[in-house]
Amino acid sequence: VTITETEKSRILSEVRQRRPFIPVTIRRHLAWSEVARIEIDAPYLPGVSVEAGELRHYLLGSSFAHVVGYVGAASDSEARADPLLEIPGFHVGKNGVEKGYEESLRGRSGNVQVEVNAHGRVIRELERDDGVAGNDISLTVDAELQEFTARRLGAESASATLLDVQSGECLVMVSTPSFDPNAFVEGYSQRQWNDIVNNRRSPLSNKAVSGLYPPGSVFKLVVAAAALEAGVVGPGYQVTCKGHLKLGDRSFHCWKRGGHRDVNLTEAITQSCDVYFYDLALKVGVERIAQMARELGFGGVSGFDLPGERAGLIPTPDWKRAQYGEIWQKGDTLNTAIGQGFVLATPLQLAVMTSRLVNGGIRVEPWLVRNKWSSSERQEDGKSHLNTINISANTLSIIRKSMVNVVNRSRGTAYKARIKEVPYKMAGKTGTIQVRRITAAEREGGVVKNEDRPWEHRDHALFVAFAPYNDPRYAISVIVEHGGSGSKAAAPVAKKVIKKILERHNLRMSHKNLEGKEI
Repeated sequence: VTITETEKSRILSEVRQRRPFIPVTIRRHLAWSEVARIEIDAPYLPGVSVEAGELRHYLLGSSFAHVVGYVGAASDSEARADPLLEIPGFHVGKNGVEKGYEESLRGRSGNVQVEVNAHGRVIRELERDDGVAGNDISLTVDAELQEFTARRLGAESASATLLDVQSGECLVMVSTPSFDPNAFVEGYSQRQWNDIVNNRRSPLSNKAVSGLYPPGSVFKLVVAAAALEAGVVGPGYQVTCKGHLKLGDRSFHCWKRGGHRDVNLTEAITQSCDVYFYDLALKVGVERIAQMARELGFGGVSGFDLPGERAGLIPTPDWKRAQYGEIWQKGDTLNTAIGQGFVLATPLQLAVMTSRLVNGGIRVEPWLVRNKWSSSERQEDGKSHLNTINISANTLSIIRKSMVNVVNRSRGTAYKARIKEVPYKMAGKTGTIQVRRITAAEREGGVVKNEDRPWEHRDHALFVAFAPYNDPRYAISVIVEHGGSGSKAAAPVAKKVIKKILERHNLRMSHKNLEGKEI
């Protein structure tokens, strides 16, 4: 076995850094011919031994990479905390459930004290402390649906999260593009590592929990709920949209340049009229909007079972003063009204918001690991650990009806993505998130549409939905970075995923009704 100069340098460095009794790995992944040569020469190689190691293998690969995570060699700081981790071949969780539940999965190490002779041969065992095996962990994710969703998103820079609206179980959490977790176990080449790190679509990032995006027009649901609960307007309140709202010497435009004319609250949500929500936000005020946003799950971490969850941002005048030393302007309120400006949310938070709006007012929290709840803490229906949100049933009914219209009325912004089969009909809300304005110079040069721009300058596409629309069971959020409009890029993905799970659910229920038991 030939040892290169690079390998020699690495081996000597590890020998100097490791404690004397900790083995140092010379080479991994030996061929059988190499193993045979070492074993034949074993009498002449004191202190050298061949070890058969074990490697994690992730059967579901890239579709589960961001959820399950991966393992790798312990860092210096991790090894200092637990000397066991210095042993060659020992791996620890580096991301996902592998990292979040590392101690539970690993168990507790044991040790054996032995007496050896001058040649290092074991004479007898003096003392033994058996270790404790790690725990098995069961996830709520539906493997078939997870892979189906990943295929629908393909190579897009995107994410999709599907929750059970009653229990909060996370049935799908996909972030694309993904990566092969097995490559982390076996080791990336420098070239492979450079390719994945420099990929502008961020394959290593779990966008569902750590991606921060302005929620766009989806946030109009929050503004509507805040206004209704505050009593500043009723569902019949009308605004005349002429395509813009004048504030001082500045015009704030609606996405529909010609305007929507006279619209009430339900129609404003159905057609996603910006001017209506500019008016509504000025009446209700940003403080009450922020309070409603927090009630629906924005602006803080949920305690979800994966590391890296981010809190997002729900701005207030106090926040702006502390952050920038500036006072809050009415223009800030108008930007907040349509989910732009300072507002930031994760795709997971958008799925939580949708669930809370349509499940009858349950303060559902998302969760992933079934072992998290003992039988005494969570009843069979998964609701015993939940309480209710502070929003009236009337407000929730109005919001839900409006979301039904978004998808199932001809003027609705997601009408083309509707599901025609009655048992599978969904409801939702589209969002298009402006990344960069088209400049005057670009317009003069012929750049007038989102598709005319470079990929990284295009708008993000967003859609949230629930189904069935008359008896909500599932909620989904889909975001496609630089995908254009929510109705064209995100809603069709949600439609396919929703229909897929409802087909399976209805088939399961029909079998149950026919046979008296679920199969």
